[in-house]
Amino acid sequence: MTRSRSMIATMIAISLLASACSKPAAPPAPPATPVVSKQLLQEYAMYQQLVEAESLELAGEIGDGIVERFPNTAQAAEVRKTLADVKAKGQTAGDEKRMSRLWIYQTGVSESGGSQNTASIYSNEGGANERVRLILRRHSAWGLSVYIFGNGKGFNCKGVCKLPAMLDGEPTTIAAYLPETGEPAIFINDEKGFIAKMQKAKKISIDLQSRDNGNQTLSFDVGGYDESKFPALAKGGKSAKK
Repeated sequence: MTRSRSMIATMIAISLLASACSKPAAPPAPPATPVVSKQLLQEYAMYQQLVEAESLELAGEIGDGIVERFPNTAQAAEVRKTLADVKAKGQTAGDEKRMSRLWIYQTGVSESGGSQNTASIYSNEGGANERVRLILRRHSAWGLSVYIFGNGKGFNCKGVCKLPAMLDGEPTTIAAYLPETGEPAIFINDEKGFIAKMQKAKKISIDLQSRDNGNQTLSFDVGGYDESKFPALAKGGKSAKK
């Protein structure tokens, strides 16, 4: 009798052990939800506000920071949908802002018995005392002029010379001549045509020959030119109202 009970107990133990082994393994725990920090929420809100305000340069910087420091969050995923476009437009806007600051405008200036308005920009090449200027000028007596004003002895040009030039990488030629009065300048022949082409370009490069430095290429980042700041002159020499 005792032996039978021992066998039954053994069989029960084996049965329980088999039953325990046959149970399915517990499913793995779900991945932890990323903690959304207060800083992330603030930066994401700032990114959205900057995009809406079209402050795209700064928005691009904030967006890069979100994607880099919080890569696995829903906010970073949303930023990625627009970030490339925001950065591209921000770079364009930044270039335009930079180029607009390169231009210098003067209106109603007395010059040689008349009144004049000017728009000028320095070349990219040369040091502080070597850079030359591209100048657009409206004078009450002389009319519209476009010229490059340099240093030292000026430029070489016989009669009307053809200067090789590039407008945004597209080759062209510019007809030019030297002033009879001997200033270190070279005047562009077709003033209105030049300005019309310039308004469609971001960068102009002109090859010419300096009497001091020989052959040189001068480039001007003209893309920020603002026509409204270089008004025509009305009768009497005052700026015309638009």
